[in-house]
Amino acid sequence: MPASLCMRCRGAKRLCGLSYCPIEIEMITRSKVSGQKSVREIDGSSPPSVFVGRYGYPKVYVYPSAPPVKGDTSNLSVSSTWLDMPLEEFISARLSMLRGSKEFRVNDAVDPDKLLQRIQEISLSRGSVDVDILLEKPIDTSKIEMDDHVTPMGPASPMKTFTVDPSKTDQHIEKVYYDTDMKAKHAVIQLYESGLDMERISQSLSVGIMGEGKKRKIVPTRWSITAVDSMVSDELVDDLKQRPAIDKFLAYRMRVNGNYFMAILTPSSWIYEWGESWFPGSTWNMWGSQAEVEIDYEGYNGRKTYPDIGGCYYSSRVAVGEAFRKMGRSGGAITWREIYPGFNIPVGVWFVRENIRRLFSQRPEAFDTIDEAIKYVSEWMKVPPEKWKSNSYVYRTLKYENLERFFSL
Repeated sequence: MPASLCMRCRGAKRLCGLSYCPIEIEMITRSKVSGQKSVREIDGSSPPSVFVGRYGYPKVYVYPSAPPVKGDTSNLSVSSTWLDMPLEEFISARLSMLRGSKEFRVNDAVDPDKLLQRIQEISLSRGSVDVDILLEKPIDTSKIEMDDHVTPMGPASPMKTFTVDPSKTDQHIEKVYYDTDMKAKHAVIQLYESGLDMERISQSLSVGIMGEGKKRKIVPTRWSITAVDSMVSDELVDDLKQRPAIDKFLAYRMRVNGNYFMAILTPSSWIYEWGESWFPGSTWNMWGSQAEVEIDYEGYNGRKTYPDIGGCYYSSRVAVGEAFRKMGRSGGAITWREIYPGFNIPVGVWFVRENIRRLFSQRPEAFDTIDEAIKYVSEWMKVPPEKWKSNSYVYRTLKYENLERFFSL
């Protein structure tokens, strides 16, 4: 990237075509780790935050983390607040979270040793908790980790010692922790209904502090996020099936950070799809020549296999279920997303869940037919609407049902 372009832009005009400024991210991140080339000790306030890796399963690495600052850092682990942060600020804040690591067996959650108990203790905390992590070797602060499924993470190094200051516990998490007869799914739903943020719920599942005592396990973060989204959305979908359907097609649209989110709620029985179209130059179509469309779906009875499109399928499904619950109605749903050149940095599935939630907080446009609803959302589309429709399971199904009704008259 030519320096002259950056000098003209100064992070304000996005002349490079990206949806964020990489220079600002690097500068803010460096300032938060004090500009040090290496760190031997992490002395800070954990939001709280613990990451569990998946490589080597059933042996996994557990990473308690904290930025090298003391105080209220809770916003770093609450996904509902992240949408209101500039993308640069969010990414740099997450990358400043330094991590210590220790290997455990997933079954160690059944009878945790003192170290695992201390790690679980920060997940029980009601808010930020002071920690001190002495490392076996210095952290190289230039090494960061980005993943399409989980939030950005700062660098890590093996732990030598880990201490945590006493803090007040979250009463809802504490309750499921001590109830060793409660199944993990029931615990997840109970925490969700208590209003706990989805990130905190998935972290609680991940560190093995919920579920039946002898069945408790440490769960890789990537898996726990999808598991929580899946369990919560299953509960919401089962609930909505008991209600009357909406009587119009309700269309929603929203553009944000190089993304276009669309949703159409349908006056039908439960049917659902999540679709993505990644443009050339975006994260998962970096070198392609055209925008590709991928859609996964389910009918009234759900699906039996994991969707090829990944965890965003369930993140969007949570927001759809919540929208119907708020209305006191049922129906089906089309949820689509176009991702444009410049959005080429993975930030995690929370980005979909929280944006679809915000999408449904807007006032919808009501239509009598699905084609009218698609015409409305297509006004901001860059993918031809016919390409979306030809790939859409919900569209084809509802059009076929209408034809069947017409010919049966």
